[in-house]
Amino acid sequence: MRGEDLPLKYRLLLKAYPWRRTQPVPRAELRRPLSRASVGLVTTAGLVPPGAEPFDLGRRGGDPTFRVLSAETPPRALTVYHRSDSFDREALAEDSNVVYPTDVLARFAAEGRIGRLAPRHLSFMGSITAPLRLIREEAPRAVEVFTNDQVDVALLVPV
Repeated sequence: MRGEDLPLKYRLLLKAYPWRRTQPVPRAELRRPLSRASVGLVTTAGLVPPGAEPFDLGRRGGDPTFRVLSAETPPRALTVYHRSDSFDREALAEDSNVVYPTDVLARFAAEGRIGRLAPRHLSFMGSITAPLRLIREEAPRAVEVFTNDQVDVALLVPV
């Protein structure tokens, strides 16, 4: 889709959006072959496990917090809390792997393509237009979760 094909409200939003320039983030080299690596998922679909607090859909700038998803929780048990009306929920209703590909990664682990699927994954709400708190507070907490679980690779599944 081209920019001029978007509905007027999205074209205006993009035109007025305060885009920021950031410095490149250093990346880490993988220390073991992918076939022995632990893979964790990071989704921006706003998935919330049963009993957890929903994302704050009314928070100005977006809710920068995250929810921890147990790998044992079936994707169908997760609830979507996402504030963007441009998020296509139909695809998610048909196949949770489009935003949370645990089935695919479990198959990769069984085939030996990855070492294992991490025991916990992370869910953020997308459409965060004020990311400073996410960068300063939530990202270090998210890294801590994956560090504690000895995750080697984080697969970002953006929505």
